[in-house]
Amino acid sequence: MDKLKVLLAKGRIYESVYALLNDVGISIYLPDRTYFPTTNQKDLAFQVVKPQITSLLLAQNKADVGFSGKDWVFENGVQDKVEEIMDLGFDPVRIVAAIPETKDFDKLLKSPVTIATEYQSLSKKWVEDKKIDGTIFRTWGTSEGFVQDNEDALAQILIDNTSTGSSLKANRLKIVDTLMESSTRMYASKEALKDPEKKQKIMELKMLFEAVLSARSRVMLEMNVSKDNFDALIKGIPSMKSPTVSPLFGDSGYAVKIAVKKSEVPTLLPQLKSLGATDILEYELRKVMC
Repeated sequence: MDKLKVLLAKGRIYESVYALLNDVGISIYLPDRTYFPTTNQKDLAFQVVKPQITSLLLAQNKADVGFSGKDWVFENGVQDKVEEIMDLGFDPVRIVAAIPETKDFDKLLKSPVTIATEYQSLSKKWVEDKKIDGTIFRTWGTSEGFVQDNEDALAQILIDNTSTGSSLKANRLKIVDTLMESSTRMYASKEALKDPEKKQKIMELKMLFEAVLSARSRVMLEMNVSKDNFDALIKGIPSMKSPTVSPLFGDSGYAVKIAVKKSEVPTLLPQLKSLGATDILEYELRKVMC
């Protein structure tokens, strides 16, 4: 099989995917002033590109796999030309329309408006769907400063991505509509999936990513319990399937292991203690494969 060509997007996506690859066991190193990271995997070849063009390159079969925000896949209009393999859940954002907090949206739309945005295609579709008399003004990078509550403002509406809305609030803007929700996803080119060997490798990567992501949300709890309290403990604990149980030395009781969600631990630990568990240990998991 030829090397699987993998695109890594610059910025936040790169940092998140880099950590994921590292947890999987795939190390990458990006020398200064280059765009081609080295790796410990002989069947993988990486390239770093701008996040805005990752999906375009996949749609043109210039690479096999890439990581991109869903928003840029739709902005580039290639959602039918690439295959979404999985949602990694990184950097969840909403693409929203926002206006100055002192303005009334309906009144604002009674006059022609200018829309400041990086999202040209998504904004055009929104304008058409809403039947807005608007001109789209393309921005590069930070866009909040273009929309202000004064006559000199360059635009009256902002369309941008937001995770918490704090930046919008800081600039005295309010959200009036949500165009879509987005997060970092793993995509593959259609051509790569037609190649049985490449498809197998892509699905193996997906399996490894799922194992790591599942482990990140769980911990292992290990505890001892006496024979007298064993039945009550087993009935009172959650588990992915069933707990692992082994007898203690001297036949004095049992050692019990369970994988649980991290969010359950604060309420679960006191519960386990009340059910007779002793010597409770909590430790992180690296991978979870069901």
